[in-house]
Amino acid sequence: MANFTVRVELHQAAYADYETLHAAMAQKGFSRQITADNGQTYHMPWAEYNGFGNLTSVQVRDIAREAANSTGKANAVFVTEAQTRAWIGLPAA
Repeated sequence: MANFTVRVELHQAAYADYETLHAAMAQKGFSRQITADNGQTYHMPWAEYNGFGNLTSVQVRDIAREAANSTGKANAVFVTEAQTRAWIGLPAA
């Protein structure tokens, strides 16, 4: 299975629009948390999501775009597929 990091930007959006986005992304199977190799879970940066599955980055992009479009806001979606990921400074969940 592939790991994906998805960034969604809503244009001219308010906080409530991002709350709608978070719910829509969760409904599509994305998480706002990431788990380290030691099992510790961390919160992703704002409007970034963690996903995994037997999908291509284009398929993930399209799924995330559906969620973003459900907010009614113009948006941009950026997807990265990675075997490994590293981070520092994320708050523990």
